[in-house]
Amino acid sequence: MEEGSNITTVTEFFLIGLSRNPLVRTALFVLFLLIYLVAVAGNGLIVVLIVADSQLHTPMYFFLSNLSFIDICYVTTSVPQMLAHCFTDNPTIPLGRCFAQMSIALYLAVTECLLLAVMAYDRFVAICYPLRYSLIMSWKVCILLAVSLWSSSFLLTIVPFFSMQARLCGRNVVNHFKCELQAVLKLACSDTQASGVSMMVTSVFTLVFPFSFILLTYGCIGVAMLHIHSSEGRMKALSTCGSHLAVVVSIFYGSAISTYVLPKGKSSSNHDKFVSLFYGAVIPMFNPLIYSFRNKDVKGAFLRLLGKKISG
Repeated sequence: MEEGSNITTVTEFFLIGLSRNPLVRTALFVLFLLIYLVAVAGNGLIVVLIVADSQLHTPMYFFLSNLSFIDICYVTTSVPQMLAHCFTDNPTIPLGRCFAQMSIALYLAVTECLLLAVMAYDRFVAICYPLRYSLIMSWKVCILLAVSLWSSSFLLTIVPFFSMQARLCGRNVVNHFKCELQAVLKLACSDTQASGVSMMVTSVFTLVFPFSFILLTYGCIGVAMLHIHSSEGRMKALSTCGSHLAVVVSIFYGSAISTYVLPKGKSSSNHDKFVSLFYGAVIPMFNPLIYSFRNKDVKGAFLRLLGKKISG
């Protein structure tokens, strides 16, 4: 920290982390190293399979590849740093890297929120309008949707992020294992009311609206499923959408809304850290299993790729 005119300028942050106990930190290192490796390997395999196998060149798998790419990037923004800090008693992070971590993680999280809504719309069209699916979800539309969600996420996060008025002038101990926006804002010595309002407005557009849209979309899917006379058809529709709805409703949006929308106290809590761990590391690990590896098309693509490697 630099001092001058009785004002202390923050140049780095001290991260409290998850535990001060060396044995606990060692156990956490092993656990989250495994989670990180599984998340990167699983999502990376999904991307490779979708790119390499022409039978997976469909709108659903196109958006799944986007989700896997986001998950790889998102889990990489914080977990490797957390692993390195497991062997440091007083982990620090420079101010510039802290703000870079916050902005990138926020951008990726918002992009995933919007992407999940687009994926719900894709399933809605596939089940409710199967005969018009290829026309409605053409490749031109898919590319347009992908470009729109990536660019709109930038406008909804990066621009408001750098326009926030928050002055740091002394306190630099963050009760977190990474630079989390809300945890850092609690250290500000200036009035953060405007930043809080900006964050709330952004959360409405990136969490509340997409979440409501997904619930409405799956309500329509549920009504459409009642009109499917074939039990096999109903089971196929349920298996396609059930896991997506379970993850979106009970896990991803639930944890994100509890962090960014529900009222918070002035001090950071351990609950915030564990919720952040959940949607920042655990969910990216489970997404390939929930969305893809139980799918027979993905299994077939994996076997075909494996056959080519063996024969080659």
